[in-house]
Amino acid sequence: MTISAPRDFLKSLFDAAVRAADPLTGIKAHLPDRPKGQTVVIGAGKGAAQMARALESVWDGALEGLVITRYGYGCETRDIEIIEAAHPVPDAAGLAGAKRLMETVNGLSEDDLVIALICGGGSALLPAPPPGLSLEDEIALNQMLLASGAPISAMNVVRKHLSTIKGGRLAAATKAKVVSLIVSDIPGDNPAHVASGPTVPDGSTRHDALEIVRQYGLQLQQAALDHLNSPKADAPRPDDPVFLRHEHHIIASAGVSLEAAAALAKSQGIEPAILSDAIEGESRDVALVHAAIAREVSGRNRPFSKPVAILSGGETTVTLRAKGGKGGRNGEFALAMALAIDGQEGIHVLAADTDGIDGSEDNAGAFADGGTARRLRAAGLDPRRLLDSNDSYSGFAATGDLFETGPTGTNVNDFRAILIR
Repeated sequence: MTISAPRDFLKSLFDAAVRAADPLTGIKAHLPDRPKGQTVVIGAGKGAAQMARALESVWDGALEGLVITRYGYGCETRDIEIIEAAHPVPDAAGLAGAKRLMETVNGLSEDDLVIALICGGGSALLPAPPPGLSLEDEIALNQMLLASGAPISAMNVVRKHLSTIKGGRLAAATKAKVVSLIVSDIPGDNPAHVASGPTVPDGSTRHDALEIVRQYGLQLQQAALDHLNSPKADAPRPDDPVFLRHEHHIIASAGVSLEAAAALAKSQGIEPAILSDAIEGESRDVALVHAAIAREVSGRNRPFSKPVAILSGGETTVTLRAKGGKGGRNGEFALAMALAIDGQEGIHVLAADTDGIDGSEDNAGAFADGGTARRLRAAGLDPRRLLDSNDSYSGFAATGDLFETGPTGTNVNDFRAILIR
């Protein structure tokens, strides 16, 4: 089959992936039983408000509580309060919100139920520095981690050992049963890594955190280093009896979303090929591998036959090489891909974040094809220089290749689709 409008086709695959990650479907499938006492909802993440609204639509009984989401990502809810705060760099609203979450669960009894709605973005939205550290210290930590190139799992090990709410501490603060409903944006879908696991503990230690600090050359303040070297940084262990009654469920993930996109491609006569839902690494390096596969298919019809839609997910990283650039990891992927397929006909790319925001700008990602680098040069821009300065947003804005969706209400991380005709 011939696809006459490649970008429309790629966008339809993205839309299918997002629909498959609709939290309502997963919430319906994992509704807990009503408790003897009250039901309290807590949560954090870029899709937490939409999760709260979905829960309200199917819960038979009274609800109360609050969730924290990114500025501009709130929605109207009936009983659950929505707090908006900053992401990806924390702010005072997030600090106050995290404190309120702890206070909300603190006084509950064993007869009560806590439903925790957790999704990607919750780490930045839940700043809660330990004694001796300030919000400014946590902001500096977040900025340092985002610029380090460390994978999200490593970032979250450090975050949860420099926090009073992450690493299972929020769930450990209550006597009530906690049921966590989680939209995973983590490669491998480890629930303890989503939003740094405020309600799900893991086996990582402060010593692991110190090793990550050493490995990535993080220049932490002395107070943070002193804390990590102290038993006060120890997070509760998974075998702690406080977690015996608790449950957690992954209700949406990248794997399910990629399968949905693959099914749509196949229905339109394009054979899909899913590489992986857990790809990590430097965005520009991951792009070079994808580009090599695309060129091989385009020129030699291997390892897949044309036409084909190559799909992948996961969470890549960007190590900042310069200050002042704009754009996220998907824009960086698309720009590196554009350079690697420069002049190649018949290769079309979409790289986007399923939550609708790539990094800190207002786009989900970007389109690229064999003519992108040429269009950038025609606009007076050097694509190599843009990549070297981590400034993909400026380039794609100039050529009209930004992919903008607005908030999607979910977050299962990166979505990459490459159509080779």
